[in-house]
Amino acid sequence: MTGAARALERAYRDERAAVLAALARRLGGDLALAEDAVHDAFVAAAVEWNRRGVPDRPGAWLTTTAWRKALDRLRRARIERAHVPHLAPHAVTYDLDDELERSSLDDDVLAMLFTCCHPALPAEARLALTLRSVAGLAVPEIARALLSTEAAVERRLGRARRKIIDARIAFRVPPDEELPERLGAVLRVVYLLYTEGHAAARGDAPIRAELCAEAIRLARLLARLMPDTAEPHGLLALLLLTDARRPARLGDRGELVPLEAQDRSRWDRARIAEGGAVLERALRLPGPGAYTVQAAIAALHADAPSFAETDWAQIAALYARLEELERSPVVTVARAVAVGLAEGPGAGLELLDRVAGDPRLERHQPLWAARAELLRRAGDPEAAGAAYERAIALTENAAERAALERRRAQASAPP
Repeated sequence: MTGAARALERAYRDERAAVLAALARRLGGDLALAEDAVHDAFVAAAVEWNRRGVPDRPGAWLTTTAWRKALDRLRRARIERAHVPHLAPHAVTYDLDDELERSSLDDDVLAMLFTCCHPALPAEARLALTLRSVAGLAVPEIARALLSTEAAVERRLGRARRKIIDARIAFRVPPDEELPERLGAVLRVVYLLYTEGHAAARGDAPIRAELCAEAIRLARLLARLMPDTAEPHGLLALLLLTDARRPARLGDRGELVPLEAQDRSRWDRARIAEGGAVLERALRLPGPGAYTVQAAIAALHADAPSFAETDWAQIAALYARLEELERSPVVTVARAVAVGLAEGPGAGLELLDRVAGDPRLERHQPLWAARAELLRRAGDPEAAGAAYERAIALTENAAERAALERRRAQASAPP
């Protein structure tokens, strides 16, 4: 890979969200046009940076280029004044470098986040739009995160972008009195962003560190924005405590290492300490909810000296509380694993049977991976092997598939 290609890849990872947010703000919240223009800018960068070298400020170069590409699109469509009436003809030569210096990119990204999560948009559309615009996830990744189809996600994205323009939804961080009603959708999106980074949906890399870092950055911004509300702190604590285990999740050959086999000396103790402190703050604030409960589960994992010494009974109890808050079959799957480890695999399998017929879980790989693991622990290698086969068939990430194949081989090996 050339130096220009590496710089372009790094810019997409580190700069894309800020570039898109700055452009969308300038275009009055037209995310569809902003996304098209940002795409055009990256295509231009692939040519120009290789030919002329990487600019000193890649983000500023991309933002300025995307702005010009947006104006080109408006001119070609002959709708410049209809879409963005405040743009004057001299804006053709407008350079966003000074704008970048004056504005807070963090505020732009937060504004884009809250715009995508406006209550005028349907809940599922909010999630899809934010995962696409803020996180830069591909449609298949969004479909997996939302337990939906790619076609449905495409429809939601199209409707949501049109709604923002038609309803003239303001591109801004809402005032304090509007924050509570908007917070749930925003926290959910940041959580899903981290989830996709922690366990990548497809490709060869099992972890997408840049998505994990972006989710943690956004969670910090939200905690600062709402210092007296529990759930932003609960989410930040959850992400920090989970991310602390990331250094031990990959082996020497890049393979996924299951929790029970991880070298806990490699866990990031500083991050665990920070996550624990943030969790304590969340628990002292009014209104702790699902993210705070999940952070408490992550803290129990972080504090356990070993897998065998983990307080699985307490974790199972916390998952039961989480079920009361979320009523999700996905939570039941996680609770079943904890119950299986606390009370025996039969108890966990009984819980899984309760949600096995839920159509939302038909292609939910963790359900089959959990069933396989509990059947293995129950001493039924044949049934465990069949469940592993189903989980493997539903896995699109190469490293995760390899990990499941190793566990399937272990389950079928003679004692």
